[in-house]
Amino acid sequence: MSLNLEQYVSEFSAQNINGEHLLQLDGSKLKALGMTSSQDRAIIKKKLKEMKTSMEKARKAQEKMEKQREKLRKKEQEQLQRKSKRTDKSPSDATEGAKEQ
Repeated sequence: MSLNLEQYVSEFSAQNINGEHLLQLDGSKLKALGMTSSQDRAIIKKKLKEMKTSMEKARKAQEKMEKQREKLRKKEQEQLQRKSKRTDKSPSDATEGAKEQ
């Protein structure tokens, strides 16, 4: 509707075309859905291409964020392990130091 193509809404609804299905449509499938105007098909295909590009960028950004979180989590875990090892060594060092005195 935002593309001024509301005349196709009823046919798309009748065919259960939702967002996921819409992304998979090509020119011939659009024509089969009653979109006889090549200009209308071009508008839809251009918008679909923009949406796919946008979705891909968002997916890549999400993957990058997840990798950064995982890297940070591993770094924090390593720091905790190092701290734990130092804590484990400290009491034995203190005991040995007391024995020497």
